[in-house]
Amino acid sequence: MDKELKIGLFGFGVVGQGLYDIFTQTSFPAEIIKICVKTRNKPRPIAMDYFTFEKEDLLAHEDINLIVEMIDNAEEAYEIVKTALKRGKNVVTANKKMVAEHLPELISLQKGYGVALLYEASVCGSIPIIRNLAEYYDNEMLHSVSGIFNGSSNYILTKVIQEKMSYDAALKEAQDLGFAETDPTLDVGGFDPKYKLCIVTSHAYGVLIEPEEVFNYGIEKLSLHDAEYANEKDLKIKLLATVEKVSQNEISLFVMPYLIPHSHSLYHVEYEYNGVIVEGAFSEKQVFTGKGAGGHPTGSAVLSDISARRYNYKYEYKKTKWKSKFTVTNDKLMEVYIRYHDEKDLKLFKLQDVDIKYVGRNYNYVIATINLMDLISIRKELDKRNVFVANTGRLTPVLSQTDSEESQIVLSEAE
Repeated sequence: MDKELKIGLFGFGVVGQGLYDIFTQTSFPAEIIKICVKTRNKPRPIAMDYFTFEKEDLLAHEDINLIVEMIDNAEEAYEIVKTALKRGKNVVTANKKMVAEHLPELISLQKGYGVALLYEASVCGSIPIIRNLAEYYDNEMLHSVSGIFNGSSNYILTKVIQEKMSYDAALKEAQDLGFAETDPTLDVGGFDPKYKLCIVTSHAYGVLIEPEEVFNYGIEKLSLHDAEYANEKDLKIKLLATVEKVSQNEISLFVMPYLIPHSHSLYHVEYEYNGVIVEGAFSEKQVFTGKGAGGHPTGSAVLSDISARRYNYKYEYKKTKWKSKFTVTNDKLMEVYIRYHDEKDLKLFKLQDVDIKYVGRNYNYVIATINLMDLISIRKELDKRNVFVANTGRLTPVLSQTDSEESQIVLSEAE
């Protein structure tokens, strides 16, 4: 067991206060020595003696042996974490953007300076998905990891689909409740789940990928027409992050809305909750659900990492050391629903097979097959058009359980 933990905490927002609350309600053997915050005149719920406005008061403090970083600025977080690691201090963070954008360097720093960086709270709040991927699934070949990785967008979708609220009204309600930021682009644009997906991929397949290389398409163009279609077909719309094995040594990863049926494992995951499905070659399907945001749920994940450091736990990135390496491909067919209003917008898409084309008084849609590469090529243009795209979940590769060298890809409908 490690020596008693002396913590330097950066940030005292929702999650920082949630962590502090947990400390006060348990007999956890660790002590918060100092808390560094930015705003000087903000009222604080605890004694001001705890606080400082200078990061060096934590980074240079001889007694502090664990830095817990919980600020919302990714670049500032990166500088704090990098400096702490170089000074021989272990770090726990909840900043998914910072970890995703700098993971190769952060892994190198951990190895070079003999320290550890833990970040369970950066992905899906209270769901312990990183530790499970790193340890429970460390020697298993996974077919896929997918799920609802963002509680803000899921809350909005629940309101639009189930309560028939307009997208704008649902977004405002999510902002009023603190689920979405004043600028919600990271959440509803699919960027937040993309950062989380990059982190998941590093532990699920040993692949370190730059976030800008991953396709993300969010729910910003969602309309009541799409909700009407989903309700008519007894479907729900969920923003899912997906990484899946598509051949013996290739994976594909992307973030986009899905139309999912009642039988889908995430059909009943609503509001700010997250859900993760892990499909293994031998363990088969396992589903994790829990709150993806909030002070106490995320604080509990941070506490888990702090506790793990008492036992000198660190990530070993085992799958990055596998002899057989995976590469990323965007050459993947998927069936999609495209809602549009003008035929010239439909011509933007390089559709390969059109299964259904509906022309109505208020809106039109097609169900057709498209290559992910072609979606990527028009990604920026999609933002300028009045269209909405969702994956139907069909044409999903299912690999044989033996996962042999000659594994065949079978195209089947997703559940």
